[in-house]
Amino acid sequence: MNQETVNSMALTFVKGISRRVAQELYRHVGCATDIMDHAAEVGNSKLATALAENRDVALKRAEEEARFCEDHRIRCLTPADPDYPDRLRNSHDAPLVIYYRGTASLQSLHMVSIVGTRRCTEYGKDLCHRITADLGRLCPDTVVVSGLAYGIDIHAHRGALEAGLSTIAVLAHGMDQIYPNSHRNDAQRMLAQGGLLSEYPSGTKPLAPLFLERNRIIAALSDATIVVESARKGGAVVTAGLAFDCDRQVYACPGRLGDEHSEGCNRLIRQQKAVLFSSAEDMLDDLKWLSETRRKTLNRQGVQTELFPNLTDEERAVVDILGESEGMQVNELAMRLGQPVQQLSALLFEMEMKGYVAPVAGGVYRLRR
Repeated sequence: MNQETVNSMALTFVKGISRRVAQELYRHVGCATDIMDHAAEVGNSKLATALAENRDVALKRAEEEARFCEDHRIRCLTPADPDYPDRLRNSHDAPLVIYYRGTASLQSLHMVSIVGTRRCTEYGKDLCHRITADLGRLCPDTVVVSGLAYGIDIHAHRGALEAGLSTIAVLAHGMDQIYPNSHRNDAQRMLAQGGLLSEYPSGTKPLAPLFLERNRIIAALSDATIVVESARKGGAVVTAGLAFDCDRQVYACPGRLGDEHSEGCNRLIRQQKAVLFSSAEDMLDDLKWLSETRRKTLNRQGVQTELFPNLTDEERAVVDILGESEGMQVNELAMRLGQPVQQLSALLFEMEMKGYVAPVAGGVYRLRR
């Protein structure tokens, strides 16, 4: 590990200098080695004193961390490193050091964050898997970014893994632990199909303020952020706001009025801080990630035929109509098909058991994708 990286790490360990001040000092000088080697020349006397008094201890701690990282195959990246992600480097609050272990490139062409409440509903879980499955089919080099937390985060990661996508978790603690511990197996899979990233050194505990801090990295690391479910206030809404502030595209999945888990999403859309998320295909088209050829050859009918190859004629008629919308009430579907509601309900039950359709509130059915 080169000395500039060690000095960058040391700067984050200097007692009396906050994270933000260290970042500002680095941006002003442009070189951590110059800061550490010429502490007395730093313009601010308070900073100069803090550097002079704590330099040796900070360097020792940085050298220990460097050995820990080398022993555990963790990469330490600074803004001077060409592999430091450009999206993050160009943000106003870029960390001095990020710790990364994994196989996915942090410079991947297509990166999407998927975030939401920890107390998600079955609908939210299903949405995560539908979105990632569609991304895997339509844009298979997409990297999905989230925070490894309970709820939407972990289902976004699991959906990505199932869809064959790389997925990166941004942690709110050091790389010597996994929180929550119940997601350890998921994190292990991600090391081979994505990665783990943190700005915090080993020994850093998962304290509440750090989760909000790390959200800025989730927002800045991706080209777009999708909020699947969120209450009026919460980490996902904060992440969306941070993404909006750094000129990233924000999407929100709409929900029923009065539904606690959709209130944050609906409010983001109402405030015009997020675009209504209708489908992965529409989002990719909006982001210009679908090639002209791909757009011409892609049609909903063909996609559904691939997804459900063993349909009966009756089932195919249902799929064709449901494929035109995000869901349809049984009575309306029965009218479109010219079938009695009772007969259609029996058919929908069979299709639900086969995994073709899913019921949602209000007697509405939609396709499972």
